[in-house]
Amino acid sequence: MGRITEELVRQRAEHNNCEIFSLEEISLHQQNIEKIEHLDKWCRDLKILYLQNNLIPKIENVSKLKKLEYLNLALNNIEKIENLEGCEELQKLDLTANFVGELSSVKTLKNNIHLKELFLTGNPCTDFEGYRQFVVATLRQLKFLDSKEIGRSERIQALQSYPEVAKQIQEQEKAYLIKRRQEKEEAQRRIQEKQEKKKKNENQKKYNPGYDGRWYTDINNSIPYSVREKENQQKAEEGNEYRDLVIKEDDEEERAFWEEPVPYTPEARLEAHRYIEEKNKAKENREQTKKEKPPRTLITPEGRVLNINEPKLPFSLKDDEANNQFILDLAVYRHLDTSLLDIDVQPTYVRVMIKGKAFQLVLPAEVKPDNSAAKRSQTTGHLVISLPKAKEIIVAKQDVSTSKKPSDTTKLQKNLRRNECTEKLEVDPSKYSFPDVANIVQEKDRIGQGPIRLQRQKTVDANNMSFDDDPDVPPLI
Repeated sequence: MGRITEELVRQRAEHNNCEIFSLEEISLHQQNIEKIEHLDKWCRDLKILYLQNNLIPKIENVSKLKKLEYLNLALNNIEKIENLEGCEELQKLDLTANFVGELSSVKTLKNNIHLKELFLTGNPCTDFEGYRQFVVATLRQLKFLDSKEIGRSERIQALQSYPEVAKQIQEQEKAYLIKRRQEKEEAQRRIQEKQEKKKKNENQKKYNPGYDGRWYTDINNSIPYSVREKENQQKAEEGNEYRDLVIKEDDEEERAFWEEPVPYTPEARLEAHRYIEEKNKAKENREQTKKEKPPRTLITPEGRVLNINEPKLPFSLKDDEANNQFILDLAVYRHLDTSLLDIDVQPTYVRVMIKGKAFQLVLPAEVKPDNSAAKRSQTTGHLVISLPKAKEIIVAKQDVSTSKKPSDTTKLQKNLRRNECTEKLEVDPSKYSFPDVANIVQEKDRIGQGPIRLQRQKTVDANNMSFDDDPDVPPLI
């Protein structure tokens, strides 16, 4: 139910800096309002009030708007003109396309002496014989009725035929009121039948399972996961068929609702509005449940890790035996920001969350999560993850790379053979002459220079030297 709230009024008072006490004009059209309220307390200075295209059944709570000059209540459910005596400055009243059948209620506008224009087009009272003459004769202050100017001669004729026209209007009004009473009873009966039918359908749905993703009750929960996964897929397909069937049934129901012939009454208009509201809510709920998918099962209750590729990205997993590691190359979108990637490496699997979508891959052997490394290519955007293996595998070293020439390999083989047996070189002294390295530097007498050192004794030839033998000198030992 639409209501006039302070928030709504302030929102519609943007042109007045959201101030409502000094507001002079406000538009509250197409808000599904079902009652006029609060405006006579909040907006006493209102001069123009737009309330067209709502669900207002009665004119009320406007009598204190002394400055109101224009009131627009077109396309509502009003059946009677009332409660406007206090609007002393009212000059224009628009009641187009309402359900005013009590034409005699226009007499309440006699006190609105400033009223110049009145619009009643599209109301049942306009079908009464003598309608215009009656209004023109009743409201002498009017200048225009239904956008047509009232001339002086027309007013004189209307006043002359007023007693007869008033009797005709009174009889037609009584017949209309009887018809309206029957329409209200018929509308009430139709509403009760629809409620009973709806209740009956709800009771039947209690015994028939609706779509909730399950069509059976797994008591023992002992079905293998692979079988259960297939059954869940089948149930999802059946659920989609069920949902399509429900939508088809709803379309047929909607077609039948709009094609059903009903009288143009306030009850029928209100019922159509309620029906549209229910359909919109059901559609929103359907879209919401469709968007809110159940979380993807990454690991089964039994502890089995699943291979999942929700973003549907191409990838490759290589076994680098030379470096004892796995290399995962994931073709991430080139322009995707790295902050949207979340990498989780476990001993048996690796998981990458890409914008909330999971990529999970089970590894063929255990790896070391702490030693793993991830890099992002600046050109292609690919994500490369290095995953060192947990168990070190000793791989025999291969021969020297094939890039070396055969001549190099033969040289290496010869060098290995030479290392095995030591070869001796023989030099012919007749062909080569070597300098005397020992006597290159001549020794000089350095007696008395520097610290005390042992000096080499000079050898003296006794035969070449003459000396006297001193007996006092002891013999040399």
